[in-house]
Amino acid sequence: MTLSALIIDDEQLARDELKYLLDQVGDIDVLAQGANGIEAVNLIEEHHPDLVFLDVQMPGLDGFQVIKRLVEKAQGPDADPLPQFVFATAYDQYAVRAFDVNAVDYLLKPFDRTRVEQALERVRARMNGSTNGKGAQGAMQDPQIDALLKLLNRPQTTQPARLIVQAQSRLLLVDQADICFAAIDEGVIRVVTQSFEGHSKCRTLEELLEQLDPTRFWRAHRGFVVNINHIREVVPWFKSTYQLRMNDKQQTEIPVSRAQTKRLRELFNL
Repeated sequence: MTLSALIIDDEQLARDELKYLLDQVGDIDVLAQGANGIEAVNLIEEHHPDLVFLDVQMPGLDGFQVIKRLVEKAQGPDADPLPQFVFATAYDQYAVRAFDVNAVDYLLKPFDRTRVEQALERVRARMNGSTNGKGAQGAMQDPQIDALLKLLNRPQTTQPARLIVQAQSRLLLVDQADICFAAIDEGVIRVVTQSFEGHSKCRTLEELLEQLDPTRFWRAHRGFVVNINHIREVVPWFKSTYQLRMNDKQQTEIPVSRAQTKRLRELFNL
């Protein structure tokens, strides 16, 4: 079954990259592309696609605001069904919130063909009714819309200025600015500052990221979150990859995943 789709992203290169991958995968008819949230709403209402690849951070309306506006319009008895959504973002801390608003999946930039294929499989599964027993037209009926509006309208909590870090038997309040990086190993999150290290009570790095300032902290690798202000050196590594040398006492070297290499180059104009 061929899926009709829209690509909404404020970066032309990102749109081109995703369009190329979708053409490679096949059975996807890209009806149109848009560069901001306002265009997204208009194009969705014009084309009624099966699927929308939606950037999170865009001028005008961000991806979440686009869905909020569409949901608000979809409450009437004659309203058109909403499409499936796959979020695209350079920041994986948005993943949990993407699923909060009923997105099928999310893709990290730069895009990877395997992940695009996985996202499309999830879209088809949901449309075929194998996910939660809902078909494409029933993906967001009235009860889901009411719950979705509550999620979208709830106040966004601000990140606390300080976090609790357990160091031996002590519970210390640590300024976020003092945190060099955090790492997870066998389910335990280690938090490292320039003067000491301890453990967070968070269960996952995603949970920790929700408490951290997204303008300062970046998930450079599946197992590491770094404070970009505490990166001492960017070290070229094998096969066009990089490592980060931090400014903690050990000058810890942290790998940058291939998926985050593009984000590293954007951060430091490499």
